[in-house]
Amino acid sequence: MNGKRMAAFVILIVLTLGVVGFTSSQLVSKVRLGLDLKGGFEILYVATPVHDEGTVTKDALRETARSLEKRVNAQGIAEPEITPEGEDRIRVRIAGVTDESKVREMLKKPAILTFRAPDGTVQLDGTDFKPGGAKVEYENGTMPMVAIELKSAEKFAEVTGRLVGQQLGIYLDDDMISNPTVNYVINSDKATITGQFTYEEAKNLADTINLGALPLNLTEKYTQSVGATLGQLSLQQTVKAGLIAFVLIILFMLVFYRVPGIIATITLITFTWLLLLVFVLMNATLTLPGIAAFVLGVGMAVDANIITYERIKEELRSGKSVLSSFRAGSKSSFRAIMDANLTTILAGVALYFLGTGAIQGFALTLIFSIIISILTNVFFSRLLLHLLIRSNAVSKPKYFGVKEAEIREL
Repeated sequence: MNGKRMAAFVILIVLTLGVVGFTSSQLVSKVRLGLDLKGGFEILYVATPVHDEGTVTKDALRETARSLEKRVNAQGIAEPEITPEGEDRIRVRIAGVTDESKVREMLKKPAILTFRAPDGTVQLDGTDFKPGGAKVEYENGTMPMVAIELKSAEKFAEVTGRLVGQQLGIYLDDDMISNPTVNYVINSDKATITGQFTYEEAKNLADTINLGALPLNLTEKYTQSVGATLGQLSLQQTVKAGLIAFVLIILFMLVFYRVPGIIATITLITFTWLLLLVFVLMNATLTLPGIAAFVLGVGMAVDANIITYERIKEELRSGKSVLSSFRAGSKSSFRAIMDANLTTILAGVALYFLGTGAIQGFALTLIFSIIISILTNVFFSRLLLHLLIRSNAVSKPKYFGVKEAEIREL
């Protein structure tokens, strides 16, 4: 037996399980639970125009809801549920808030767009722009820029005439979103903002301007506490079911794969711990879809081990040595595992960018679970098994669940 490799194998396992055991309870206590698991509070807003001549439209309501979601996310509150309702209402549901009054005060302020001179004086506000009038166009057919439609060409000519050669800052609330320079007097109801924009940056700027051109006042209709839709008992049952499934998976791996099953157990425990660590470091909110993605990630992590170990068993049955079988089985299984994981990551990316709220939470959890699974159940698992095999501690096929009668001569 090679003592150095065996010592390295034991040290790695002891350190890994030691860190997991010492920190797991702290990690679990720091995981933030979503509305469906913990509850929170709900506010129903009635929207009215900031100015008398304004109106509440579907677009204004939808854009205001987007603005509220950005404000909530900026406060570190993950996965709020903010939905427009009817003709003039917005429902906000938030979990995990310690200072409810602060959040309510922050939410009810309207998003107001202003164009300001260098000294800070307001030259134009949202009422001077046509609702939805900002859009992305291209300068010389290649460079993205933002085109804006105004209600009064005369007023814009007056403003730009005073500020030729100076900057005209664009603000949403008190945050500057752009600071273009006025190069000449613009006597038109159309203006353009140019710069070294990417398409995404130009699109975000246009959306922000459209949002600020439709400012709404929000009045609280009512506020109430929201109970967890799953309830504490349902959460406990979900955790219990997950633990039972985890134990059954471990027993399956031990019965069918013997020593590799032990390594798979260690890497699965490491995988679960790392995924919890990522949740805590990201300050993410764990919801029911997130739990579903978590469980799916465990299943995919087991699948990676099973594919590798089955390939190794096939090589052993063909009469090869344990080391040769490990090398050949690991090599042949790697491409299949990576193909399956990469396609799932692509599906998760599509879900994240096309979905909202809980769908994005599911997608993000799925993506991180796959990445961590590759690190633990492919690379870390192979490192441990390689050290064990090279130490000559498992030099016979029986340690891999292969009987002597199943082995064919080369």
